[in-house]
Amino acid sequence: MQVEVVIGDIAAQGDMEAVVNSANPHLRTGAGVAGAIHMAAGPKLEDYCKQFAPLSRGKAVLTPGFSLPNQWVIHTVAVSFVDNPDAELVLARAIDSALKLAAEHGIKSLAMPAIGTGVFRCPPELSADYTARALAWHSRNGSPLQTVRICVTSAALQKIFEQAVEKAFA
Repeated sequence: MQVEVVIGDIAAQGDMEAVVNSANPHLRTGAGVAGAIHMAAGPKLEDYCKQFAPLSRGKAVLTPGFSLPNQWVIHTVAVSFVDNPDAELVLARAIDSALKLAAEHGIKSLAMPAIGTGVFRCPPELSADYTARALAWHSRNGSPLQTVRICVTSAALQKIFEQAVEKAFA
C-alpha cells in the first residue's frame, strides 16, 4: 500500500475512487471536511444520507459520490475529545470501520482527512498515530487498497502524519 500525505482539499481528489468524510452522526453538511464534501457532492448526498442517520459513533457507511469526482464517500463518525473518556476508542473504531468498508467494496484508492482533528478537537498526533497504525495493519492483512492519500490543511499536520506513517510502516 502506498500512503502519501498532502496539503489539499479532500473534495478535490479526482484520481481517488473514494473519499472519507469525518462526519457528524446525522451525516449532514457541517463545517470542515463534512462541509467541503457535501458542498462538492451537492444536495443529493445529504438527501441520500438521511436513511443512515443517526450513524453510531465509530461506525461507517458507504454512499455514492454524486457530484464529487469520486465514485464513493465513506462517512465515519468520531467523537468530541472534549470531556469524553471514550474518545480514543471511538476514533480507533471510526478509522478501522472506514478502512474495513473500503476493503469490503474492493476500493483500491482512497483519500482521507485527519479524522477528528477539526471540530472534534482530537490531538493531531493521536489521529496520525491511529490512522497510520490502522493503515499498516490493513496493508499487512490483505486489504485491496493500493493508494491512500491523507489530505491535511497545513505543513505542520503534514509533518505529523508523515512521521506517523513512516513509523507504522517501518
